[in-house]
Amino acid sequence: MKQLDECRDFGNAADLFREQVDRHADMVLRLALSHTGNLADAQDVCQEVLIKLCRYRQGFSSMEHEKAWLIRVTINQCQDLSRSVWSRWFAPVENVPLIDQDTEEMDVLSHVLMLPRKYRLVIHLYYYEGYKTSEIADLLDLNEATVRTQLKRAKGKLRIMIQGGFEDED
Repeated sequence: MKQLDECRDFGNAADLFREQVDRHADMVLRLALSHTGNLADAQDVCQEVLIKLCRYRQGFSSMEHEKAWLIRVTINQCQDLSRSVWSRWFAPVENVPLIDQDTEEMDVLSHVLMLPRKYRLVIHLYYYEGYKTSEIADLLDLNEATVRTQLKRAKGKLRIMIQGGFEDED
């Protein structure tokens, strides 16, 4: 709560912060959910990222710069969470209800969440956030060819999961 009070003390900056939260909170939560695999951890990450946004005083050169900064901070926060002692001590929360969406979308989302983390991230950034492979490579500090390979493998795994069957079938 103290962090929120810090944001309120800045007058016009608080209005700017509210606009930024309205603009990006859903994207941050979806990205964190893609990375962590459960809603409770994703909400924790989202809160931490928004607190960092509130404290960030340097400003952004453009909306795209702001979005890229939030994505990078979200990914870093998710990685910090996965390395924390807390996450090693406790098993992830199972069967946490997700955001209300139609059944088909939830089915695809549940399959995406079952992918390994590296595949979940590139799928999310490519399909949900609309980034190109070159932009994803910059955000994740990867080679562009690596991103394309991960996307191809992730789509292949999703196809198998959704259609059923085994990976070695043609």
